[in-house]
Amino acid sequence: MKTSEDLRQLLDRIDHRGYPAYKDTRGVYQFGKYVLSIDHVQGDPFAAPSKLSVRVPGRTAGFPKELYDQKHKRIALQDELTRNFWNQIQQYTFQAKGSGKSGIISVTRCSQEILERTACGINPGSGDVTVRFEVGFPANGRTINAGELKKILYDFLPSCVERALYYGRLDKVRIRKVMELSEDQVYIREQLEAMGLVAFVANGAVLPRESGVSQRPMKGAVPFASPKSMEVTMELPYKGKISGMGIPKGVTLIVGGGYHGKSTLLKALETGVYPHIAGDGREYVVTDAAAMKIRAEDGRSIRHTDISMFINDLPNGKDTAAFDTEDASGSTSQAANVVESMEAGARVFLIDEDTSATNFMVRDELMQRVIHRDMEPITPFIERVRALYEQFGISTVIVAGSSGAYFQVADTVVQMDRYVPKEITGPAKTAAKDYPQLELPKEGPGMPSFDRKIRSNPGLKSKGRVKLKTLGRDGVMLNHETIDLRYVEQLMDSEQLTALGNIVKHLEENVFDARKTLRQAVEELYDRMDAQGFGAMCDGSYLPGNLAMPRKLEIYACLNRYRRLGTVAKR
Repeated sequence: MKTSEDLRQLLDRIDHRGYPAYKDTRGVYQFGKYVLSIDHVQGDPFAAPSKLSVRVPGRTAGFPKELYDQKHKRIALQDELTRNFWNQIQQYTFQAKGSGKSGIISVTRCSQEILERTACGINPGSGDVTVRFEVGFPANGRTINAGELKKILYDFLPSCVERALYYGRLDKVRIRKVMELSEDQVYIREQLEAMGLVAFVANGAVLPRESGVSQRPMKGAVPFASPKSMEVTMELPYKGKISGMGIPKGVTLIVGGGYHGKSTLLKALETGVYPHIAGDGREYVVTDAAAMKIRAEDGRSIRHTDISMFINDLPNGKDTAAFDTEDASGSTSQAANVVESMEAGARVFLIDEDTSATNFMVRDELMQRVIHRDMEPITPFIERVRALYEQFGISTVIVAGSSGAYFQVADTVVQMDRYVPKEITGPAKTAAKDYPQLELPKEGPGMPSFDRKIRSNPGLKSKGRVKLKTLGRDGVMLNHETIDLRYVEQLMDSEQLTALGNIVKHLEENVFDARKTLRQAVEELYDRMDAQGFGAMCDGSYLPGNLAMPRKLEIYACLNRYRRLGTVAKR
């Protein structure tokens, strides 16, 4: 390993030379109490910034083992340290001058959710802390300005590392509260199954967000208060006694007038699959980790998916047991989303009437009289929702504002009234008796087939190195192929999409071979990711600092929207 003085001398030698000479700085250097690694150097000052990392040995970082001895604690502490490092570097970014991206210092800016990221990692054995970040190596035009880079590496960075990553310099009470909150959140999630619940919403939670572009809590919002009939109480390890609304397993209907908080509650349940930071307002809103938002998605591709549970006898004779299309309708896309989520292991469906295909969700009694069942290829969701729970153990939470048909099949009905929930199951069931009863299919659905074999896409690799580009939270591009993920609504961060792009690339290059089903390929990779972390999906010489872990459900969702997915048609 080289020393910081070696790097200083190298920078002096290449000063004022052409920008490519910066490539000589790649390597590992001892900087006093920490190690600096220059992993990748940008090609010119206008290119993406250089990739660097800092590793602080566990003895120097000094974090007590109890703060990171379990995975959820470690992820919470990593999240906190990433936020600390971001706060520190903000005062120094662009303080070193030059052309293009000279002087930029950046690290992941974390969202309200606590996600496992490559930006910061803590070794569970040694306690070593590693932070991965980017630096724009300074230049005048395309000539190296080594003096400005020395400012960053020898003046700015040591201060940031010490103030952000050394336990002795941090607020110890705050750090401990981060650990305690993570323990309480895990405890609630574990209690859901024991208490027969799919979600818990604490009294006092703030569910509305500041705006459509800000996930911070809305100031002056009505605090959540559970109906007494649905209130449950838990004794958390650190916070102690906490009460809130428990949403039971089965079929739950959320109703109410427009702008009364129905979709706001559902959105909180969607994001409740992730832990949230203190002060978010939803830190004690916890949903079953295998809950999946289901919606219509006109125009998406579907690859040999068995949607026969919902759609049969199409006029064009298409096989719905192996349905294939490049341009799905609202109903076929929503049917595919349900079946694909079953394949991925979803235990809860979250559905909003506003983003659903009406003909997929319900057929009223008059429509059934005019268009006989034999003439309608769609078996609507309302006729399957009970079987999904009773046969397959999948609960459903539905937001409805215009159709009362679901009153008949719901186990629990919650009315949102000016953001205050009221349980109205009894009155709703009584009112439903005055209307024609649903005619349900005589036979329950069989389990869909999940035996799609996957072959690799030879066109992806035929042009050499696969290029990956993330399109914010809209999708990812592999070479010229775009995977549209706009409607996979539980992806909360663009870094999750970057990780998904790496996963698809890895599977295409190393796994898909027509001998494994999609399910086998994903499950095997996810098991490796659980054991090896991000290294299981990355094939390069270094780990990039811009990845966030997606759920297994989103890995399936991404692959199912990949138009070049090489399914083998024969079943």
